[in-house]
Amino acid sequence: MKQKNSTHETVLLAETVDGLDLKQKGVAIDATVGVGGHAERIAKMLGKGGTLMVLDADDHSLNLSKERLADAPAKVIFVQGNFRNLKELASDAGVTSAQGIVFDLGWHSDQLAGGRGLSFKSEEPLIMTLGTHGDYPLTAKDIIADWDEEEIAKIIREYGEERFSGRIARVIVEHRDKKPIETARELGEIIFSAVPGFYRHGKLHPATRTFQALRIAVNDELNALTEALIQAIDLLTPGGRVAVISFHSLEDRIVKRAFREAEERGEGKRITKKPLVAGDDERAINPRARSAKLRIFQKK
Repeated sequence: MKQKNSTHETVLLAETVDGLDLKQKGVAIDATVGVGGHAERIAKMLGKGGTLMVLDADDHSLNLSKERLADAPAKVIFVQGNFRNLKELASDAGVTSAQGIVFDLGWHSDQLAGGRGLSFKSEEPLIMTLGTHGDYPLTAKDIIADWDEEEIAKIIREYGEERFSGRIARVIVEHRDKKPIETARELGEIIFSAVPGFYRHGKLHPATRTFQALRIAVNDELNALTEALIQAIDLLTPGGRVAVISFHSLEDRIVKRAFREAEERGEGKRITKKPLVAGDDERAINPRARSAKLRIFQKK
């Protein structure tokens, strides 16, 4: 297979793919293909005669994965779209069921530099949409420019779990009243100025949680995940498994609840009652792995 052209390190690779317990010549779905790390290993497990559908809302990510999977032994079907429409997209691609489905909810560096203002270090416009801009009802700039201070504070608090949400929202409104906030770097600097001095030099940049909150709001990520998990379990064949890697507590709570409720309905069982986390070696090599949690569900 072709080598990847990104420095992105796939988190919990072996634990995730091995946890799917895939068989040769089976069918699998990577619902968040990114640069193709999980997909590459899944395609090898499926082998010749196997089928892998890979999905991503971001066309740039899909193109990167096409390069990586060019010589995959399994048949690979590339689909652009949001995983909240998983069943419809799979049906359109001729996939009616799967033995394994994986969701990696993390972001890779190519997405952060994709011109959408996802990084507070960039001079990019404040868009923050995952897929094609026209498919979304609002952008981060719309929220920053038009929403009330209380509404901005609420999403920063609830989606970003940011302790200084009120202060940040107030300073954002003060700045926008003087001049429009146009770029991600400008917003990042405003947030930096809004928080107390002791908070400016911690492990996380003080803008990290606010940018997370805006991205979640713009892409309706939490509702999309809830909808996608229901569809994924429905798509599984008996004994099939879905594996989800999350990177913050809001996502993990949704996955935990979805799997627990599916188990209570008699639809299957949780393979991981407690999430799997990266080992010390992986955490030392890849800082992103420190917050990763893997949960796996098996259909009855």
